[in-house]
This record gives sequence, C-alpha cells and structure tokens, in this order.
Amino acid sequence: MGEYKLGFTRRRFLEAFGAASATLAAGQILGERNAAGQEPPVRQPAPEFTGPGANPYWTSPGQFATYPQKAPLILLTDRPVQLETPRHYFLSTFTPNDAFYVRWHLQTIPNAVDLKTWRLHVEGNVERPLTLSFPEMVARFKSVSVAAVNQCSGNSRSRLEPRVAGGQWGNGAMGNAAWTGVKLREILNAAGVKSGSLQVQFEGLDKGLGPKGFGSNRFMKSLDLTNPVIDECLVAYAMNGEPLPMINGFPARLVVPGYFATYWLKSLSWIRVLDAPDDNFWMKTAYRIPDTPRGNTTPEEMKSGKVTTVPIARMPVRSFLISPDGSTKIPAGFPLRLRGMAFSGYGGIKKVEVSTDNAANWSEARLEQDAGEYSFRTWSHEWTPKTAGRYQVVVRATDAKGNVQPDEGVWNPGGYLWNKIERQEIVVGDAG
Repeated sequence: MGEYKLGFTRRRFLEAFGAASATLAAGQILGERNAAGQEPPVRQPAPEFTGPGANPYWTSPGQFATYPQKAPLILLTDRPVQLETPRHYFLSTFTPNDAFYVRWHLQTIPNAVDLKTWRLHVEGNVERPLTLSFPEMVARFKSVSVAAVNQCSGNSRSRLEPRVAGGQWGNGAMGNAAWTGVKLREILNAAGVKSGSLQVQFEGLDKGLGPKGFGSNRFMKSLDLTNPVIDECLVAYAMNGEPLPMINGFPARLVVPGYFATYWLKSLSWIRVLDAPDDNFWMKTAYRIPDTPRGNTTPEEMKSGKVTTVPIARMPVRSFLISPDGSTKIPAGFPLRLRGMAFSGYGGIKKVEVSTDNAANWSEARLEQDAGEYSFRTWSHEWTPKTAGRYQVVVRATDAKGNVQPDEGVWNPGGYLWNKIERQEIVVGDAG
C-alpha cells in the first residue's frame, strides 16, 4: 500500500480528542440543520427535473442544505442522508472535510458517539475476540495513512439512459482524502483468524427499514479473506489530519483503497470473521453488476433472466474538467488554463489527454501532485482559443494498468460504473 505522510502523531491526535467530549466534537446530525437550529439556506443550482434523458448538468439538480460540520451541499435525500459535493471543490487533490459528499443507506444514523462507551468488536471465527476502546485501538496498532478516493457506486447515475432507480447523482458523489488509521490486517492478526474462514464482514451504527421484504435493516458488507485488498484496508479514525466528521463516519470507518464506497463502512463497530459466504441483502442482492465487460448490459437482457451478476468491486478510470465550467463566455485570444483531476481504482494515473475539438485531436495534459496510486491526480493544460465559437472540450485518462477511458456509456440496473469521457462546451466570443 502506498502510504501517505501526514504531519501529526497518535499522541497529538489522542490529545486533541481528549480536549473535548466526543458528543461536542461530533455534533448533532438529525433534528438539527445548523448550530442555531435554523433551516439551512436554500439555493437552486438547476431545474428540479432533468429527465427522462440524461442529466446534462455536472451535478444533480436540487437544493443546497447545510448540515453540522458541513458546507452547503446539494441535497438528494434527507433520510437516508445523501449530499453531493459541488464541482468547484474538485480543483484540489484533497477534498475538504466539510465539502465531502455524504451517502448513508439506512434512515437512522448516529447523532453522536460517546468515545467513553464506543467499542470496536472483532468477533466470529477468531481465536481471541476483541473489544477495543478508541484509545486502545489507536495506541495498540501502528498508525498509517493512505490517500484514497471514496466514490459512491452510483456516482453519475443520472447519466444513464434509460434512467434507473436510485439516487440520481451527478458527478459529485466522490471525494479524496488522506485517511489515517490502523491496518485491518493487524487487527485480524491480533484476533487470530481461524482456519476455514472465508470472509470478513463489517457493520456500522446505522439502522433502519431498508428495502421492504429483504431483511435489509442492518447495513453489512463483506470482503473475501483471500482478496489482496484486505492488506490495504484501514480502520481510519482521521481524514485530512482531522477527526472524521460525524456524518462521514465518526469515530472510525473502513477504508478500502481502489474500491467503491459501498465497502467503506461508516461508524464501524463490528468486524466479523465468517466461515460461510455472506448472503445478507447488501451482498447477495444489492450492489451487484452484470458479469460482462464494463458491467454493461441492456434492459432487454436483464428481463431475460440470463445475466449473471457479481459484487461490485474496483472503480474504473475517470477524469474530469473542473475549470472552466462553461458558465461564462471566454474572449477569443484569452489564454486559459484548463484544470481538472483523474483517478482509478486500478492504480495511479499515467496520462491525461485533452481535446478542444470534440475528440478529433488530443494533447497531453501536465500531471501535478502525485499523492499515491489511489488518490485524485490533478492536471492542467494551457489553451488559447483563437477564434469565436462553441468548443467541445473533452478529457480522458489512462491509468497505470493501461486502462483508457472509453467514449461509450454503460447501462446496468444498478446505475453503476459510469466512466464515459467528459465533454464540456466552452463558448468563446469576440473581444471588445
């Protein structure tokens, strides 16, 4: 795992936690929209409805809402809480904690966590079940950090045609942070995994009804113990050098570098070693993709009942133009710096290419800070449009494994794995 260096120690981190009560540090989530108890400010970034075709906006349409410890974010739903990050926050390698998107699966999420009583339970098919307090977890195991993208499986779902059920995210259901915590493998080794174990299951503090009739009132996800990603996973207690925001999983969450966020359990409280395959709803039924190239299929093929599915796993390579965003006309002859970022769940970004003529010709962009193979990689490209007109700026990335972004969309009933190359219209006008 490519570790990312941060300038703080476990001792300083524990001292910071001890300076205030956990409830005060975490804040309240439900029943309180801001510190004054007032309704959040409301703005309208786009029309209420963009269907039935693909959503043409960079983010989803919707009102802005302010939750504790959060900047104004785009509200998809309030129970379960789903908040999307606006476009301009993606100009930097690391997404600010207060702007990091939010996605919970069940409607009852923790309002506060008292670190005096919180425990991480390690149980199941193990030699030595563990019950770790927060100070014990932090002090007992070596602290490591990794820069990794957390992206909702349904990010960009509103691009699919025909539309599918689920949160109609634009492109903002993602974020990148430097995560600090302890290695999952070290915790498992301390518990002593017994022979015959197959998977490790994770569960947090959220509860609720879930989809009716499926026994889905507990959100649980599992990874095979033979999966190499187990050795890269962290039980993280900090993001970007600060405690996790309450609504992003305080006091600890699982980090699975390169994998979609469905595995990144928030408010993690139970780790279970299983000696049989996990067949709970969130593994057997939900978050599955067609076992086809790119997870691509058609509504007709799905109706035939012949499409086999597998659990969703790694994130495909993606890249984005962030600035300019097309909202203002650019004078002809004006030098522009195109800026954006790229990432891949299969390894670091090797190349980003930019076209200003709708993919007829390509130029290689300049890659900037390299924070690790699972991090955002920012890029820039100088461009001076010489004549007035409407330009289609197109961006594509290639990752270290040679995966290149395609110029074709994808369709599956979950609305997952969208990574078609991005286009942005830039209007250039005569100066003067």
